[in-house]
Amino acid sequence: MKRIIVYYSNGGTTDLVAKTLAKKLNADLARIYDLKNRDGLKNRLFASIHAFRETKTDIVPAKVDLRGYDTIYFGTPTWNGNPTPAILTIIDRSDLRAKDVILFATMDANRGETSVNRLEEKVKLRGARVIESFTIATKNKSPEKLVRDTEAIIEMKDLKMY
Repeated sequence: MKRIIVYYSNGGTTDLVAKTLAKKLNADLARIYDLKNRDGLKNRLFASIHAFRETKTDIVPAKVDLRGYDTIYFGTPTWNGNPTPAILTIIDRSDLRAKDVILFATMDANRGETSVNRLEEKVKLRGARVIESFTIATKNKSPEKLVRDTEAIIEMKDLKMY
């Protein structure tokens, strides 16, 4: 069974979750980079607006070859209750027909479920079957606690079986 974790991370917490998943599940990683500057108060405000509007953005890599994978994870931070423009862009560029997908969102506060629900709608439109999803609260958590929380979700959701 071959797995890949496709994710976007701006502040580093989603990156830590994705790397923990990859290590524990023996999965490949594909980090998506948004070419727009998302740092600073003004840019964060516009980023939230772009997430709400589902505005596409320029990303690197522009596309990820998913043909050789049985299970695809998509991960994103939650911005104002929405998935990030970078992850929405890569999903819209992906052929997900007959693929099994697991979705996850990191969040400072709440509304991660809203973000995951929107991701589910998007990947289903691309032909995927969502087999699992989860959220991870990150606010005021140390990196060690985030790793432990991610490991607990792997066990609780039995993600090694996919």
